[in-house]
Amino acid sequence: MRTDGRVIRTPDQRLRVFVSSTLKELEPERRAVRRAIERLHLAPVMFELGARPHPPRELYRAYLEQSDVFVGIYWQQYGWIAPGEDISGLEDEYRLAPREMPRLIYVKQSAERDERLAELIGRIRDDDTASYTAFSTADELAGLVEGDLATLLAERFDASRADTRTATAAREATPSGRLPAPFSDAVGREREVSTLLDWLGAEGNRLVTLVGPGGIGKSRLAIEVAHNAGARFDRVSFVPLAQVGDPGEVLGAIARELGVREIGDGPLSEQLGVARAGRRDLIVLDNFEQVVEAATDVVALLTDLPGATFLVTSRVRLRVRGERVFDVDPLALPGDPDEVSYQAILEAPAVRLFRDRANAADPRFDVTDDNAEDVARICRALEGVPLAIELAAARIRALTPAAMLGRLDRVLPLLVTAARDVPERQRTIRATVEWSIDLLGPDARALFERLGVFVGDFSLDAVEAVADGEPWAGDLLETLLELVDGSLLRQRDDHGLPFFSMLVPVREIAAARFELDPHAAAAHRAHGEYYVRLAAETALQLRGTTQSAALDRLEAERDNLRAGYRHLIAIGEVDPVADAVWRLFLYWWIRSLMPEAKAWMETVLESGLPLSPRTRAIARAFSSWVAVWQPDAEIRTESMDEVIAFFREVGDEFSEGQALTFASLSYMSAAPRDLDRAEALQRSALELPAIRRDATFLSLFESNLGRILLARGDLAGASECFDRAREGAERTGDRFAERIALIQAGWLRLSKREPHPELFSRALEISLRLHNVDGDAYALVGLAASAAAVGDIERAGVFLGAAEALRARTGIGDQRSYATYETFVDAVLATDRAAEFEASRIVGRRMPRRAVLEMALGRDTVAAATGPASPASLAHEPSSGVTS
Repeated sequence: MRTDGRVIRTPDQRLRVFVSSTLKELEPERRAVRRAIERLHLAPVMFELGARPHPPRELYRAYLEQSDVFVGIYWQQYGWIAPGEDISGLEDEYRLAPREMPRLIYVKQSAERDERLAELIGRIRDDDTASYTAFSTADELAGLVEGDLATLLAERFDASRADTRTATAAREATPSGRLPAPFSDAVGREREVSTLLDWLGAEGNRLVTLVGPGGIGKSRLAIEVAHNAGARFDRVSFVPLAQVGDPGEVLGAIARELGVREIGDGPLSEQLGVARAGRRDLIVLDNFEQVVEAATDVVALLTDLPGATFLVTSRVRLRVRGERVFDVDPLALPGDPDEVSYQAILEAPAVRLFRDRANAADPRFDVTDDNAEDVARICRALEGVPLAIELAAARIRALTPAAMLGRLDRVLPLLVTAARDVPERQRTIRATVEWSIDLLGPDARALFERLGVFVGDFSLDAVEAVADGEPWAGDLLETLLELVDGSLLRQRDDHGLPFFSMLVPVREIAAARFELDPHAAAAHRAHGEYYVRLAAETALQLRGTTQSAALDRLEAERDNLRAGYRHLIAIGEVDPVADAVWRLFLYWWIRSLMPEAKAWMETVLESGLPLSPRTRAIARAFSSWVAVWQPDAEIRTESMDEVIAFFREVGDEFSEGQALTFASLSYMSAAPRDLDRAEALQRSALELPAIRRDATFLSLFESNLGRILLARGDLAGASECFDRAREGAERTGDRFAERIALIQAGWLRLSKREPHPELFSRALEISLRLHNVDGDAYALVGLAASAAAVGDIERAGVFLGAAEALRARTGIGDQRSYATYETFVDAVLATDRAAEFEASRIVGRRMPRRAVLEMALGRDTVAAATGPASPASLAHEPSSGVTS
């Protein structure tokens, strides 16, 4: 009945949906569509449900006149053409549907199709009044029809009340839900935002999880992405879950944020699907870690909301199908302040964040040339963790950067805020970390506390060593991965080996808990013994083609190796440590750590503990070796005679060869020096079968003999030694021995007034690849001498000054036997260009290391040897011989 132009439906009437398709070939699809229509409590209008006595054409025309929505389903067949007709009933139904009637067209994918049907589909595709969608299966079709009808009804309802809306309300309409307003800029996250927007725009990335530890900035990053993603979605919604404790409440929280009320008996995910059908939603689920069991509900929503994309922040991975994980890393750090420029420090994202937050706390503060190095060191000490940097920066009202830096030995007490609008669990770094620990299972919590024995990066093998025999260590790898998933551990691969690390605040809490472990003493011992075994396993690999990988392997656990050896010395287990230190002789030498090894050995000698003769000999050998590089150290040649006698007595030929060479260097460097004795000792070393079999040390000892001959004026003999040393090193692929031979060959050429700077350049490139800082200094001195030899005094001064700056940090100077170094400097200072030379020398001391290297080798060569230039490119390079 119609009253005043309005249709008044009787109670039995429902919205009618006319379904048009060929009957037999699309029978399964028709059944699926019928079920979809009935689930929405609408009335399907289908030929097979009607009164048979009427002719087919009259029947479908009558049905069509009484219907409200037209649904057309097409596949391969055009349909039957009745006698006397030009078109099939299928096309006739489409033509007869009123233009104002909503028309939803679905085409099943097919490689073959009737020509006339293809023409009809082409016209439909060009008809801007019809909705056109492709599908593959009956189930997929059912979901499309159900979603499209629900959306259609919502749109028609909105349109019916359009005349009641005010213009103001229309202007205030927004495609986004409630997004938190950021309190500050997302400093230093530009690259991450760009990457995530690309991910969200790519097909198939419908569940992206931002994973990272507390305080790393996951929520802030998600908010920034959400604010920039609006144009790609019909609606962007932010669902905070920090206060949701029950995983069963997650769907309800999502529904409330989307404005969907739970009604009926069907699953809420299906109701959400119906309500949001056809819409492109970006749904941000923040702080998912304490409701991670609800991950399966999110997976269900991926099916029920085919147009939705989820961006999740969590300290743990969801571990469900379809998940793509984005690890939120700390902010990029500045390089070593001694190595990089003031401008490079300012550009580092971690420094930018400190500057921004400190300025907010005290508008008078800025990063200046006077405090930039301190700020850089603060950010490096805090490892780029945004929350830690923000909490530290907030203290700028009470502490200068220099004073703050002095308090960072123990970071946790410093990292506290009193801000009332910050959640309790983020007012201190400790609370943030404890929040993550509370989410762990009992085995993972026990393992976390045991990991407090480590002081730096550690390998899986090391973990197995300190956890051996514990009841909670049954499935150690799985338990470790729980800590990784919980963002309490970071994992990386190094030459195929898995390594783990903790951020500084996390490590402090683990260490504090470890000290309360009743088995801490046994774990400490197991820790030290593991690194003794590592020395034995790695020693032979420090030669030849495996050299670089072995160096990196030891460097990866350098801090733990030191801590383990110090602990064993402290409990009196000095013999295993002395043996390990002796085996790793090449590591200490190449990585400029000899002063530290010497300090350990001197501690052993002065400990008052009973020492084995071997340990005493090793300790004295190290002391004599390092002394030749330290200008103020006393050189005692007689002590090495005792060491040689011991190794000879016990039949340790290889150690005897090392001791003979150490003694040779001592006699070269003593005042007065004894070149006859030095040469005799070095030749004795070269005659030992164990040395003849060791290509690396044979090359190194040949180079030392060549130096002695060069000092004696035997240029031809020296040249032969250097050639043999270089050929042997190149043949076995030992880059360090090659670097030594190149330096010696370069000085030989200079002594003949034939500078060959390419020898020193090649040596510098090798030392960069090996992270051999002393080698960098030797090569730069050689380049300085080569430049001076051709009158390039400015270049000579810069290179020499840079070399001196490096040596000031490593604690090792030039060997006293290098007379050529002082000779070339004295020669320049005796000329009228001495002032120019000294000025350039000062420039070289102050110039950023990277700039000096690029001046020597060129940017491409330096990039190939050390990695591309960036504020953080030198962040992990050694800064001193004692702490690196």
